Amino acid sequence: MQLAVATYNFLNELSHFSYTLSSLDRVWDILFSDEANRWHHLRVNTYKDTFFVTHISGGGGCLEVEPDVYVRVLQNSGISSYSDQNRSQADLVWEPLIRSACSSLKVVRKEWIKANKQIQNEYPLRYRYGTAPHTIIRASLPDIYRLDSELGVPKTLEFVRLVEDGFFLKAENTEVSTMTGADYFKYCRIAYIAGKRTDETVNASLSGRAMYERYADGRHEGLLDIDPDSGQEFADWIDGTHPKRTVGGHPWEIKRGGNTTHIDLSVSRPSPYRKEGFKVELRAESTGRMAEMLRMFLAICEAGLPIAIAYPEAVRKRLLAQDNIGIVPSYASLHRSNQHFRPTDDVFDVMQYDDLGRFKRRVTPFITWEALPVLKPVDA
Repeated sequence: MQLAVATYNFLNELSHFSYTLSSLDRVWDILFSDEANRWHHLRVNTYKDTFFVTHISGGGGCLEVEPDVYVRVLQNSGISSYSDQNRSQADLVWEPLIRSACSSLKVVRKEWIKANKQIQNEYPLRYRYGTAPHTIIRASLPDIYRLDSELGVPKTLEFVRLVEDGFFLKAENTEVSTMTGADYFKYCRIAYIAGKRTDETVNASLSGRAMYERYADGRHEGLLDIDPDSGQEFADWIDGTHPKRTVGGHPWEIKRGGNTTHIDLSVSRPSPYRKEGFKVELRAESTGRMAEMLRMFLAICEAGLPIAIAYPEAVRKRLLAQDNIGIVPSYASLHRSNQHFRPTDDVFDVMQYDDLGRFKRRVTPFITWEALPVLKPVDA
């Protein structure tokens, strides 16, 4: 009951503040410190008449609130905690948090510029988002993973040269006029052998088709069922008109992994408006698979086969540390955190501020921090 009363009071106080819009949701971001000087970030958004209060800096727990009707504590899975024991434990966590947030709103409402200035000055760096030049991070942290070291100097220089010479801008380097399933499996064989990691075994005596069957994702959408020597069947399969083409698979996932940790070797039409020719392209999003993918690419190049990779200029930046490292809050998961940043930020890899360790003072002056939200009363 105390949690419900505190939450209704909090939302009533919040109604005096301006909000932003996300689609049709109203959104408020509240940064505040509690009585123990611990900082918190609450995000409140509405869906129709329901409010959701999320403890961003506290693991993502959430309150679902319909004012003067109910307050439900949601687990991270979105399921309500209904048992008396869970409610009691939740009250112990949420009730003082909501009361502190409400008190902070009253302070902001009274002198909103002064209060926001204090937040800007005191909000911990370990809770903020920012970007740091990769070259500064690389020069400061001796044990940081280096893609260029993993790939090796000769291969790094070779790939950089290809990008700078405009290799990927020439169709003859990345496209083929005709292709069969057997041709694709020839690419696969070169890729598997060249990309072999030290912790895996690749049987080099196998054919490309046999390697694909053994090492690829397995959901081939009928690629293994078409005539491997027929250019027409491969073209029909690519265009989605072959009767054996299915959907829902991962035919291009030649090296297994998660959503962002696998390697694709894909074939497509060079343009959706063209029904002739094929573009062959390698793709690996994860930095941990990037050197593996680049070894595949260079081996296919050496074999004289047309081949492209996704975003070659961005890969060059990562090799030369000309991109940025995203700095994310200590409570944020690193998985897919790069997606928080804009494409123009050139952020492919992230780390938490605390990971800078003893180099914080050295690196901090080079970090560009994202602006913190400013909470403003409606009548200000």
